[in-house]
Amino acid sequence: MQAPSLIFQNYLEILKQELVPATGCTEPIAIAYAAAKARDVLGEIPDRAHIQVSGNIIKNTKSVVVPNTGGLKGIRACIAAGVIAGKAERQLEVISAVTHQQRGDIQSYLAQVPIDVQPLDSDYTFDLIVTLSCQSNTAQVRISQFHTNIVEIRKDDHLIFNAQNNSLVANAHPVDRTTLQIREIIAFADEVDLEEVRPLVEKQINYNTRIANAGLQGDWGANIGSVLLDTWGHDVKNRAKAMAAAGSDARMGGCELPVIIVTGSGNQGIATSLPVIEYAFELKADRDQLLRALIVANLVAVHIKTGIGWLSAFCGAVSAGTGAAAGIAYLHGETPEVINHTIANTLGSVSGIICDGAKPACASKIAASVEAGILGFHMARKGQHFQAGEGIIAAEIEKTIENVGRLGRIGMRETDTEILHMMLEEDTAAPTA
Repeated sequence: MQAPSLIFQNYLEILKQELVPATGCTEPIAIAYAAAKARDVLGEIPDRAHIQVSGNIIKNTKSVVVPNTGGLKGIRACIAAGVIAGKAERQLEVISAVTHQQRGDIQSYLAQVPIDVQPLDSDYTFDLIVTLSCQSNTAQVRISQFHTNIVEIRKDDHLIFNAQNNSLVANAHPVDRTTLQIREIIAFADEVDLEEVRPLVEKQINYNTRIANAGLQGDWGANIGSVLLDTWGHDVKNRAKAMAAAGSDARMGGCELPVIIVTGSGNQGIATSLPVIEYAFELKADRDQLLRALIVANLVAVHIKTGIGWLSAFCGAVSAGTGAAAGIAYLHGETPEVINHTIANTLGSVSGIICDGAKPACASKIAASVEAGILGFHMARKGQHFQAGEGIIAAEIEKTIENVGRLGRIGMRETDTEILHMMLEEDTAAPTA
């Protein structure tokens, strides 16, 4: 095992990589980022575009509004937005500064320019290739494994950048996430110098709270957050669910406010952080206590999602809700044993939730996962927990997390394929793709 100081440094780097801002659902935004980068390489506005995308990207792009486009959805809208208004240097905030004029230009470009969309046969759940052309000139950008990981750039017939030396995975997530373990996460949260993480976590609090409030004040998606508050009131448990759901309501509906993501997902960043923030308010916890609890929540969510993979048929709200529950337990001053049982109880309850694409229903799945996490915490506080050998629950928390990883990464592959087939059957003409 690494020396604690090396482990802690690794955990700090993981947080720095994970807690980054994004405007809009990250799969559509990754497409816009690739398009903006390819346009820069091409050096002019293309008169045609071709994109190849892996199935999970199709799934997570079909039904969400692309911010700053006037309500457009789908892959073609992402390409148009990236080409016309994208600022590639901003990465996941690539279309965060679109002018009123550019909104109209995006609509016009989408109506006038042919944009061909094709599925990409790839071994990777996250893989896309954008090719832009103008007359006889072309530029091509490939992003693989995660949203900002450009692995190849071509200009005409020339390879001008290859990050992986022909291996798509060599540069993906350079910080080793397999070092994450629950006992070390808790120790790190206890001992880390908060000044090392304060800017990151404070931004998570501010950004994600702001978009949740916007979700409650506006008319977004199915308004799950507002429905929860109107139906069951403002006790802390319901607020924890409602704020997380409201953030997703706004984000899936095309809200232009940025969020701080976790595991490559704004929805997961929202669901991991906002329940902990609400409980800290209820408990009158000081700011440092909240920051340490959010460290636990974020790293637990990353730990669970690492084994599953960034894109899967396993709904990421589950790992996020579990992380939030662990953070809530930590905020209450509970022991590592209670935190372990909180995690296992949550995973034992809702690990069957499927991901059938990014869309307004994500908010209800977030609410269900947060509910399960809170129940799992209260069970653990009262000495109640699921026993080893009951389904996917193992005697050790790390083995339970490993089992969940296998379930999401391997066991649900066929589920993922069938979900995509069902979605495409419902929209065979794919007018918004």
